[in-house]
Amino acid sequence: MRNTELLIPASSLEVLKTAVLYGADAVYIGGEMYGLRAKARNFSREDMEAGIKFAHENGVKVYVTANIVAHNEDLEGIREYFRELKEVGPDALIISDPGVFMIAKEECPDIERHISTQANSTNYATYNFWYAQGASRVVAARELSLKELSEIRANIPENMEIEAFVHGAMCISHSGRCLLSNYFTGRNANMGACTHPCRWKYYVMEESRPGEYLPVEENERGTYIFNSKDLCMIEHIPDLLEAGVDSLKIEGRMKTALYVAAVTRTYRRAIDDYKTSPELFEKNLDYYRKEIAKCTYRQFTTGFYYGKTDENSQIYDANTYIKEYTYIGIVQDVDENGWCKIYQRNKFSVGETIEVMIPDGSNRDLKVLGMEDEDRHAVESAPHPKQEIWINFGEALEKGYLLRRKE
Repeated sequence: MRNTELLIPASSLEVLKTAVLYGADAVYIGGEMYGLRAKARNFSREDMEAGIKFAHENGVKVYVTANIVAHNEDLEGIREYFRELKEVGPDALIISDPGVFMIAKEECPDIERHISTQANSTNYATYNFWYAQGASRVVAARELSLKELSEIRANIPENMEIEAFVHGAMCISHSGRCLLSNYFTGRNANMGACTHPCRWKYYVMEESRPGEYLPVEENERGTYIFNSKDLCMIEHIPDLLEAGVDSLKIEGRMKTALYVAAVTRTYRRAIDDYKTSPELFEKNLDYYRKEIAKCTYRQFTTGFYYGKTDENSQIYDANTYIKEYTYIGIVQDVDENGWCKIYQRNKFSVGETIEVMIPDGSNRDLKVLGMEDEDRHAVESAPHPKQEIWINFGEALEKGYLLRRKE
């Protein structure tokens, strides 16, 4: 069995620190340009430097995405951007465009280059091509089965790494190469500005009856004909590791710290349990399912990993998110009396029970015994988003712990 990396997304410095605390081996982030999540907050140079420093101090790697489909006018800016990244010092660059790859090779020869899933690498000949160009890793196309991944592993160099998505949103288009957003809104998904029209509800109109909208009758679930369930492979970690996957990648560079904490620590424990013993992994399957279900998610699928014959793995479904927990905040500081400071994300009040997420995978229910505002005046509730609040739980907590409340 190969070494296994748990690779986690981060939309901000706060989320990066959460990913590190809750068990990531590596984190991938976007700068302010040239990534495929233009609507995410992304990282300024200062935050990127701080994030890489924090991650490296904790033995965690950081990869930076530069995976747009570049046009002529992008190339000089990309070259300048890579010169800056060379100074910042990430562990790898994630790239899809061959021209961008060559610029990275010229400007940042000492930084590893990983091939993005957008490059649509579906066979071992393609992996070997990228290896010959100097890539150390290829992110598998999401359309591959475990059987195909095993065949790729058997036909590429031993030191070449395979990265594969194991959790999160799926794109209806082949390897994410979608034109719907550009067509409907003028915002190019391949330049990082996707508006997700695959999540919209559609009707059809007959040419001779303008204005008369006819539903697209799929079944009782609705008419979300382009929509996808979310990928979840938490129960199938053994199959991924046996197939020779080196890096298990979580999707979600626009997700909250709460989502990142919950998914990271659950996959971390599942990987570690299986490597300890397959029996321990099997014993804790119910725990993994319950913890993953506490994240905000759509219905789950195993995508294409087991082929397309299983009726239960159909990828089309309603676009409704399932949400069981509300994000309260992250412990930012603890005073000499054990009161915890947070920047409130959703309203809560004195007397409520809050669940504390411990990085080791356990949870603790604690009652809010008292609250104070930033001036240390007593208050009964925290109604304002991102309000500084001090909480008395009757005991001190560790900085970085996530707080949530069951709906």
